Amino acid sequence: MGNHGIFIELACILLLARFLAMAAARWGVPSVLGELLAGLLLGPTVLGLVEPGEVIRVLAEIGITLLLFEVGLETDMARLVRTGTKSVVVAIAGFFLPLFLGFAACFWLFELPLLVSLFVGGTLTATSIGITVRVLADLNRQQSREGQIVLGAAVLDDVLGVVLLALLYEFAVEGGVNWLSAGRIALFAGAFFVVAPLIARPASQVIKRLELWSNNSPGVIPTTVIALVLAFGWLASAVGAPEVLGGFAAGLALSRRFFLPWGTILKVDQDFAHKVEAQVKPIIHVLTPIFFVTVGLSVNLREVDFSSPLLMPFVLLILVVAILGKVIGAILIREKLRERLIIGTAMVPRGEVGLIFAEMGLRSNVIPDPLYAALVVVIVLTTLLPPFVMKSFYRRAGEVVEGEDRLTHGSAC
Repeated sequence: MGNHGIFIELACILLLARFLAMAAARWGVPSVLGELLAGLLLGPTVLGLVEPGEVIRVLAEIGITLLLFEVGLETDMARLVRTGTKSVVVAIAGFFLPLFLGFAACFWLFELPLLVSLFVGGTLTATSIGITVRVLADLNRQQSREGQIVLGAAVLDDVLGVVLLALLYEFAVEGGVNWLSAGRIALFAGAFFVVAPLIARPASQVIKRLELWSNNSPGVIPTTVIALVLAFGWLASAVGAPEVLGGFAAGLALSRRFFLPWGTILKVDQDFAHKVEAQVKPIIHVLTPIFFVTVGLSVNLREVDFSSPLLMPFVLLILVVAILGKVIGAILIREKLRERLIIGTAMVPRGEVGLIFAEMGLRSNVIPDPLYAALVVVIVLTTLLPPFVMKSFYRRAGEVVEGEDRLTHGSAC
Protein backbone atom coordinates (compact mmCIF):
# COMPACT_ATOMS: atom_id res chain seq x y z
CA MET A 1 0.00 0.00 0.00
CA GLY A 2 1.36 3.43 -0.93
CA ASN A 3 2.10 6.22 1.48
CA HIS A 4 -1.45 7.53 1.07
CA GLY A 5 -2.76 4.22 2.45
CA ILE A 6 -1.81 5.27 5.98
CA PHE A 7 -4.76 7.66 6.00
CA ILE A 8 -7.39 4.97 5.48
CA GLU A 9 -5.57 2.69 7.93
CA LEU A 10 -5.68 5.35 10.64
CA ALA A 11 -9.32 6.08 9.83
CA CYS A 12 -10.15 2.39 10.30
CA ILE A 13 -8.16 2.21 13.52
CA LEU A 14 -9.76 5.30 15.09
CA LEU A 15 -13.35 4.55 14.06
CA LEU A 16 -13.35 0.83 14.91
CA ALA A 17 -11.51 1.45 18.19
CA ARG A 18 -14.07 4.08 19.24
CA PHE A 19 -17.06 1.95 18.17
CA LEU A 20 -15.83 -1.19 19.98
CA ALA A 21 -14.75 0.80 23.06
CA MET A 22 -18.27 2.28 23.32
CA ALA A 23 -19.82 -1.15 22.74
CA ALA A 24 -17.60 -2.71 25.41
CA ALA A 25 -18.49 0.02 27.90
CA ARG A 26 -22.20 -0.46 27.23
CA TRP A 27 -21.84 -4.18 27.84
CA GLY A 28 -20.17 -3.44 31.17
CA VAL A 29 -16.68 -4.40 29.94
CA PRO A 30 -13.62 -2.11 30.33
CA SER A 31 -13.37 -0.15 27.07
CA VAL A 32 -9.68 -0.96 26.60
CA LEU A 33 -10.75 -4.48 25.63
CA GLY A 34 -12.76 -3.05 22.74
CA GLU A 35 -9.66 -1.30 21.43
CA LEU A 36 -7.55 -4.45 21.78
CA LEU A 37 -10.27 -6.36 19.93
CA ALA A 38 -10.18 -3.75 17.15
CA GLY A 39 -6.49 -4.53 16.71
CA LEU A 40 -7.14 -8.27 16.55
CA LEU A 41 -9.89 -7.74 13.95
CA LEU A 42 -7.89 -5.36 11.74
CA GLY A 43 -4.62 -7.25 12.09
CA PRO A 44 -3.34 -10.59 10.76
CA THR A 45 -5.36 -12.62 13.27
CA VAL A 46 -8.68 -11.92 11.45
CA LEU A 47 -8.91 -9.53 8.47
CA GLY A 48 -5.29 -8.60 7.81
CA LEU A 49 -6.27 -5.10 6.66
CA VAL A 50 -3.73 -3.12 8.69
CA GLU A 51 -0.07 -3.77 9.33
CA PRO A 52 1.54 -1.83 12.18
CA GLY A 53 4.11 0.05 10.12
CA GLU A 54 6.54 2.69 11.31
CA VAL A 55 4.03 5.58 11.25
CA ILE A 56 1.42 3.69 13.26
CA ARG A 57 4.01 2.50 15.78
CA VAL A 58 5.32 6.05 16.27
CA LEU A 59 1.79 7.40 16.79
CA ALA A 60 1.11 4.54 19.22
CA GLU A 61 4.26 5.39 21.18
CA ILE A 62 3.24 9.05 21.31
CA GLY A 63 -0.26 8.01 22.42
CA ILE A 64 0.93 5.88 25.34
CA THR A 65 3.45 8.56 26.37
CA LEU A 66 0.64 11.15 26.46
CA LEU A 67 -1.58 8.71 28.39
CA LEU A 68 1.12 8.41 31.05
CA PHE A 69 1.40 12.22 31.03
CA GLU A 70 -2.33 12.38 31.82
CA VAL A 71 -1.87 9.80 34.58
CA GLY A 72 0.95 11.90 36.02
CA LEU A 73 -1.22 15.03 35.91
CA GLU A 74 -3.93 13.27 37.92
CA THR A 75 -1.59 11.58 40.38
CA ASP A 76 -1.36 12.80 43.95
CA MET A 77 2.39 12.64 44.49
CA ALA A 78 2.04 12.76 48.29
CA ARG A 79 -0.18 9.66 48.23
CA LEU A 80 2.17 7.96 45.78
CA VAL A 81 5.07 8.59 48.16
CA ARG A 82 3.06 7.19 51.10
CA THR A 83 2.45 3.95 49.21
CA GLY A 84 6.09 3.79 48.12
CA THR A 85 7.22 0.90 50.32
CA LYS A 86 4.30 -1.27 49.30
CA SER A 87 4.77 -0.40 45.64
CA VAL A 88 8.43 -1.43 45.89
CA VAL A 89 7.51 -4.77 47.48
CA VAL A 90 4.85 -5.46 44.83
CA ALA A 91 7.20 -4.49 42.00
CA ILE A 92 10.27 -6.42 43.17
CA ALA A 93 8.42 -9.57 44.22
CA GLY A 94 6.24 -9.41 41.09
CA PHE A 95 9.39 -9.08 39.00
CA PHE A 96 11.60 -11.81 40.43
CA LEU A 97 8.93 -14.44 41.17
CA PRO A 98 7.73 -14.79 37.54
CA LEU A 99 11.36 -14.64 36.36
CA PHE A 100 12.44 -17.47 38.65
CA LEU A 101 9.28 -19.58 38.31
CA GLY A 102 9.17 -19.16 34.53
CA PHE A 103 12.85 -20.05 34.24
CA ALA A 104 12.45 -23.07 36.54
CA ALA A 105 9.42 -24.40 34.65
CA CYS A 106 11.17 -24.12 31.28
CA PHE A 107 14.63 -25.28 32.36
CA TRP A 108 13.72 -28.19 34.61
CA LEU A 109 10.22 -29.29 33.55
CA PHE A 110 10.38 -28.71 29.78
CA GLU A 111 14.19 -29.08 29.62
CA LEU A 112 14.68 -26.02 27.43
CA PRO A 113 18.16 -24.43 27.03
CA LEU A 114 19.39 -21.94 29.61
CA LEU A 115 19.09 -18.80 27.48
CA VAL A 116 15.66 -19.79 26.16
CA SER A 117 14.43 -20.36 29.71
CA LEU A 118 15.79 -16.97 30.78
CA PHE A 119 13.99 -15.22 27.91
CA VAL A 120 10.69 -16.93 28.77
CA GLY A 121 11.10 -15.93 32.43
CA GLY A 122 11.98 -12.39 31.34
CA THR A 123 8.86 -12.20 29.17
CA LEU A 124 6.77 -12.94 32.27
CA THR A 125 8.32 -10.22 34.45
CA ALA A 126 7.15 -6.92 33.02
CA THR A 127 3.72 -5.37 33.54
CA SER A 128 2.17 -3.28 30.76
CA ILE A 129 1.81 0.03 32.60
CA GLY A 130 -0.33 1.49 29.79
CA ILE A 131 -2.93 -1.28 29.94
CA THR A 132 -2.88 -1.37 33.75
CA VAL A 133 -3.56 2.33 34.24
CA ARG A 134 -6.17 2.32 31.47
CA VAL A 135 -8.11 -0.52 33.13
CA LEU A 136 -8.03 1.35 36.46
CA ALA A 137 -9.27 4.48 34.70
CA ASP A 138 -12.06 2.54 32.99
CA LEU A 139 -13.14 1.34 36.44
CA ASN A 140 -12.70 4.85 37.90
CA ARG A 141 -10.24 3.54 40.52
CA GLN A 142 -6.99 5.17 39.42
CA GLN A 143 -7.00 7.49 42.48
CA SER A 144 -7.83 4.73 44.99
CA ARG A 145 -5.20 3.51 47.45
CA GLU A 146 -4.73 0.25 45.57
CA GLY A 147 -4.58 2.22 42.31
CA GLN A 148 -1.69 4.32 43.64
CA ILE A 149 0.17 1.20 44.82
CA VAL A 150 -0.28 -0.38 41.38
CA LEU A 151 0.89 2.79 39.63
CA GLY A 152 4.09 3.04 41.69
CA ALA A 153 4.78 -0.68 41.26
CA ALA A 154 4.16 -0.58 37.51
CA VAL A 155 6.57 2.35 37.05
CA LEU A 156 9.35 0.54 38.95
CA ASP A 157 8.48 -2.69 37.14
CA ASP A 158 8.96 -0.93 33.79
CA VAL A 159 12.45 0.24 34.75
CA LEU A 160 13.43 -3.24 35.99
CA GLY A 161 12.06 -4.72 32.77
CA VAL A 162 14.23 -2.44 30.62
CA VAL A 163 17.35 -3.37 32.61
CA LEU A 164 16.56 -7.09 32.31
CA LEU A 165 15.85 -6.81 28.58
CA ALA A 166 19.21 -5.08 28.07
CA LEU A 167 20.95 -7.86 30.02
CA LEU A 168 19.22 -10.69 28.15
CA TYR A 169 19.78 -9.15 24.73
CA GLU A 170 23.45 -8.58 25.48
CA PHE A 171 23.72 -12.16 26.76
CA ALA A 172 22.08 -13.47 23.57
CA VAL A 173 24.25 -11.41 21.20
CA GLU A 174 27.58 -11.20 23.03
CA GLY A 175 27.44 -14.39 25.10
CA GLY A 176 28.03 -12.45 28.31
CA VAL A 177 26.55 -9.76 30.56
CA ASN A 178 27.88 -6.24 31.10
CA TRP A 179 26.70 -5.51 34.65
CA LEU A 180 28.23 -2.03 34.54
CA SER A 181 26.03 -1.12 31.57
CA ALA A 182 22.91 -2.47 33.31
CA GLY A 183 23.75 -0.59 36.51
CA ARG A 184 24.22 2.63 34.55
CA ILE A 185 20.76 2.25 32.96
CA ALA A 186 19.15 1.72 36.38
CA LEU A 187 21.03 4.68 37.89
CA PHE A 188 20.17 7.04 35.05
CA ALA A 189 16.50 5.99 35.13
CA GLY A 190 16.32 6.77 38.85
CA ALA A 191 18.14 10.08 38.44
CA PHE A 192 15.73 11.05 35.67
CA PHE A 193 12.79 11.13 38.10
CA VAL A 194 14.74 13.38 40.46
CA VAL A 195 15.87 15.83 37.78
CA ALA A 196 12.72 15.85 35.61
CA PRO A 197 10.56 18.03 37.92
CA LEU A 198 13.38 20.55 38.24
CA ILE A 199 13.34 20.92 34.45
CA ALA A 200 9.58 20.77 33.95
CA ARG A 201 8.65 23.42 36.49
CA PRO A 202 10.63 26.29 34.86
CA ALA A 203 9.43 25.03 31.47
CA SER A 204 5.83 25.40 32.64
CA GLN A 205 6.55 29.00 33.63
CA VAL A 206 7.88 29.67 30.13
CA ILE A 207 4.72 28.13 28.63
CA LYS A 208 2.53 30.34 30.83
CA ARG A 209 4.44 33.45 29.75
CA LEU A 210 4.12 32.42 26.09
CA GLU A 211 0.37 32.13 26.49
CA LEU A 212 0.13 35.59 28.08
CA TRP A 213 2.43 37.06 25.41
CA SER A 214 0.23 35.56 22.67
CA ASN A 215 -2.91 37.13 24.21
CA ASN A 216 -4.41 33.68 24.84
CA SER A 217 -3.95 32.63 21.23
CA PRO A 218 -5.57 29.20 20.79
CA GLY A 219 -3.23 26.23 20.62
CA VAL A 220 -0.29 27.66 22.58
CA ILE A 221 -0.76 25.43 25.63
CA PRO A 222 -1.42 22.07 23.89
CA THR A 223 1.36 22.65 21.35
CA THR A 224 4.03 23.60 23.87
CA VAL A 225 2.97 21.08 26.52
CA ILE A 226 2.97 18.16 24.07
CA ALA A 227 6.36 19.31 22.79
CA LEU A 228 7.56 19.24 26.42
CA VAL A 229 6.17 15.73 26.94
CA LEU A 230 7.82 14.45 23.77
CA ALA A 231 11.12 16.03 24.83
CA PHE A 232 10.83 14.28 28.18
CA GLY A 233 10.14 11.02 26.38
CA TRP A 234 13.32 11.50 24.34
CA LEU A 235 15.29 12.38 27.48
CA ALA A 236 14.02 9.27 29.28
CA SER A 237 15.00 7.11 26.31
CA ALA A 238 18.43 8.78 26.16
CA VAL A 239 19.20 7.72 29.75
CA GLY A 240 17.96 4.18 29.18
CA ALA A 241 14.44 4.43 30.63
CA PRO A 242 11.22 3.73 28.67
CA GLU A 243 9.86 6.76 26.79
CA VAL A 244 6.51 6.45 28.56
CA LEU A 245 8.17 7.23 31.88
CA GLY A 246 9.21 10.58 30.44
CA GLY A 247 5.56 11.43 29.90
CA PHE A 248 4.69 10.26 33.40
CA ALA A 249 7.46 12.36 34.96
CA ALA A 250 6.34 15.45 33.02
CA GLY A 251 2.76 14.91 34.19
CA LEU A 252 3.86 14.57 37.81
CA ALA A 253 5.90 17.76 37.60
CA LEU A 254 2.94 19.75 36.21
CA SER A 255 0.35 18.09 38.45
CA ARG A 256 -2.02 20.13 40.58
CA ARG A 257 -1.05 17.81 43.45
CA PHE A 258 2.71 18.17 42.99
CA PHE A 259 4.70 17.21 46.08
CA LEU A 260 8.37 16.43 46.52
CA PRO A 261 10.96 17.42 49.15
CA TRP A 262 11.52 20.62 47.16
CA GLY A 263 7.79 21.13 46.62
CA THR A 264 7.79 24.18 48.89
CA ILE A 265 10.24 25.84 46.50
CA LEU A 266 8.56 24.84 43.26
CA LYS A 267 5.08 26.22 43.80
CA VAL A 268 2.20 24.77 41.82
CA ASP A 269 -0.16 26.98 39.84
CA GLN A 270 -3.35 24.90 40.09
CA ASP A 271 -5.26 27.03 37.58
CA PHE A 272 -2.55 26.53 34.98
CA ALA A 273 -2.39 22.77 35.68
CA HIS A 274 -6.16 22.55 35.23
CA LYS A 275 -5.94 24.50 31.94
CA VAL A 276 -3.20 22.14 30.70
CA GLU A 277 -5.32 19.12 31.56
CA ALA A 278 -8.43 20.49 29.85
CA GLN A 279 -6.67 21.48 26.61
CA VAL A 280 -4.42 18.43 26.20
CA LYS A 281 -6.95 15.71 27.05
CA PRO A 282 -8.81 15.78 23.70
CA ILE A 283 -5.52 15.09 21.88
CA ILE A 284 -4.74 12.26 24.31
CA HIS A 285 -8.17 10.74 23.67
CA VAL A 286 -7.45 10.67 19.93
CA LEU A 287 -3.94 9.18 20.06
CA THR A 288 -4.18 6.76 22.99
CA PRO A 289 -6.52 4.23 21.28
CA ILE A 290 -3.92 3.83 18.50
CA PHE A 291 -1.57 2.30 21.06
CA PHE A 292 -4.06 -0.29 22.30
CA VAL A 293 -5.11 -1.17 18.75
CA THR A 294 -1.42 -1.60 17.86
CA VAL A 295 -1.04 -4.16 20.67
CA GLY A 296 -3.79 -6.19 18.98
CA LEU A 297 -2.26 -5.63 15.54
CA SER A 298 1.05 -7.07 16.78
CA VAL A 299 -0.56 -10.42 17.60
CA ASN A 300 -1.06 -13.08 14.92
CA LEU A 301 -2.96 -16.00 16.39
CA ARG A 302 -3.03 -17.69 12.96
CA GLU A 303 0.63 -18.60 13.44
CA VAL A 304 -0.18 -20.60 16.56
CA ASP A 305 -0.18 -24.36 15.97
CA PHE A 306 -3.10 -25.28 18.21
CA SER A 307 -2.72 -28.94 17.19
CA SER A 308 0.67 -29.25 18.90
CA PRO A 309 0.42 -31.65 21.89
CA LEU A 310 2.89 -29.56 23.89
CA LEU A 311 1.13 -26.23 23.31
CA MET A 312 -1.66 -26.46 25.87
CA PRO A 313 0.47 -27.88 28.76
CA PHE A 314 3.11 -25.21 28.16
CA VAL A 315 0.57 -22.37 27.83
CA LEU A 316 -1.35 -23.43 30.95
CA LEU A 317 1.76 -23.79 33.11
CA ILE A 318 3.31 -20.50 31.94
CA LEU A 319 -0.06 -18.75 32.34
CA VAL A 320 -0.32 -19.98 35.94
CA VAL A 321 3.24 -18.78 36.59
CA ALA A 322 2.49 -15.40 34.99
CA ILE A 323 -0.57 -14.89 37.19
CA LEU A 324 0.70 -16.33 40.48
CA GLY A 325 4.03 -14.51 40.24
CA LYS A 326 2.24 -11.14 40.29
CA VAL A 327 -0.53 -12.06 42.75
CA ILE A 328 1.90 -13.55 45.31
CA GLY A 329 3.93 -10.34 45.14
CA ALA A 330 0.83 -8.36 46.13
CA ILE A 331 -0.13 -10.85 48.85
CA LEU A 332 3.11 -9.97 50.69
CA ILE A 333 1.99 -6.42 51.58
CA ARG A 334 -0.29 -5.46 54.47
CA GLU A 335 -3.67 -4.58 53.03
CA LYS A 336 -7.12 -6.15 53.05
CA LEU A 337 -7.18 -9.41 51.11
CA ARG A 338 -9.49 -7.99 48.45
CA GLU A 339 -7.19 -5.02 47.82
CA ARG A 340 -4.16 -7.32 47.61
CA LEU A 341 -5.91 -9.53 45.07
CA ILE A 342 -6.92 -6.47 43.03
CA ILE A 343 -3.34 -5.15 43.09
CA GLY A 344 -1.96 -8.52 42.04
CA THR A 345 -4.52 -8.85 39.24
CA ALA A 346 -3.80 -5.30 38.01
CA MET A 347 -0.10 -6.21 37.67
CA VAL A 348 -0.84 -9.27 35.50
CA PRO A 349 -1.30 -7.68 32.00
CA ARG A 350 1.85 -8.17 29.89
CA GLY A 351 0.54 -6.53 26.71
CA GLU A 352 3.08 -4.80 24.50
CA VAL A 353 5.87 -5.20 27.08
CA GLY A 354 5.62 -8.98 26.96
CA LEU A 355 5.48 -8.87 23.16
CA ILE A 356 8.69 -6.81 23.08
CA PHE A 357 10.50 -9.44 25.17
CA ALA A 358 9.16 -12.30 23.05
CA GLU A 359 9.95 -10.56 19.74
CA MET A 360 13.46 -9.71 20.94
CA GLY A 361 14.02 -13.39 21.72
CA LEU A 362 12.65 -14.37 18.31
CA ARG A 363 14.77 -11.82 16.39
CA SER A 364 17.94 -12.88 18.22
CA ASN A 365 17.22 -16.53 17.26
CA VAL A 366 16.91 -17.56 20.90
CA ILE A 367 13.19 -18.37 20.95
CA PRO A 368 11.97 -20.76 18.21
CA ASP A 369 8.72 -20.08 16.34
CA PRO A 370 6.52 -22.65 18.20
CA LEU A 371 7.65 -21.31 21.58
CA TYR A 372 7.11 -17.74 20.43
CA ALA A 373 3.55 -18.62 19.36
CA ALA A 374 2.86 -20.15 22.79
CA LEU A 375 4.19 -17.03 24.51
CA VAL A 376 1.93 -14.85 22.35
CA VAL A 377 -1.09 -16.87 23.55
CA VAL A 378 -0.01 -16.37 27.18
CA ILE A 379 0.51 -12.63 26.63
CA VAL A 380 -2.93 -12.29 25.03
CA LEU A 381 -4.61 -14.15 27.91
CA THR A 382 -2.79 -12.13 30.59
CA THR A 383 -3.91 -8.96 28.81
CA LEU A 384 -7.58 -9.88 28.27
CA LEU A 385 -8.47 -11.67 31.53
CA PRO A 386 -7.47 -9.17 34.31
CA PRO A 387 -10.01 -6.44 33.41
CA PHE A 388 -12.89 -8.92 33.88
CA VAL A 389 -11.48 -10.15 37.21
CA MET A 390 -10.86 -6.63 38.52
CA LYS A 391 -14.35 -5.51 37.56
CA SER A 392 -15.77 -8.55 39.34
CA PHE A 393 -13.93 -7.60 42.55
CA TYR A 394 -15.19 -4.03 42.40
CA ARG A 395 -18.71 -5.00 41.42
CA ARG A 396 -19.03 -7.19 44.51
CA ALA A 397 -18.10 -4.19 46.62
CA GLY A 398 -20.45 -1.89 44.67
CA GLU A 399 -17.54 0.32 43.52
CA VAL A 400 -17.74 -0.01 39.72
CA VAL A 401 -18.68 3.02 37.68
CA GLU A 402 -20.60 1.72 34.69
CA GLY A 403 -19.21 2.34 31.21
CA GLU A 404 -22.29 4.28 30.15
CA ASP A 405 -21.75 6.85 32.88
CA ARG A 406 -18.07 7.26 31.98
CA LEU A 407 -18.89 7.76 28.33
CA THR A 408 -21.56 10.29 29.22
CA HIS A 409 -18.95 12.31 31.08
CA GLY A 410 -16.46 12.07 28.21
CA SER A 411 -13.96 9.81 29.98
CA ALA A 412 -13.56 7.12 27.41
CA CYS A 413 -9.80 7.21 27.88
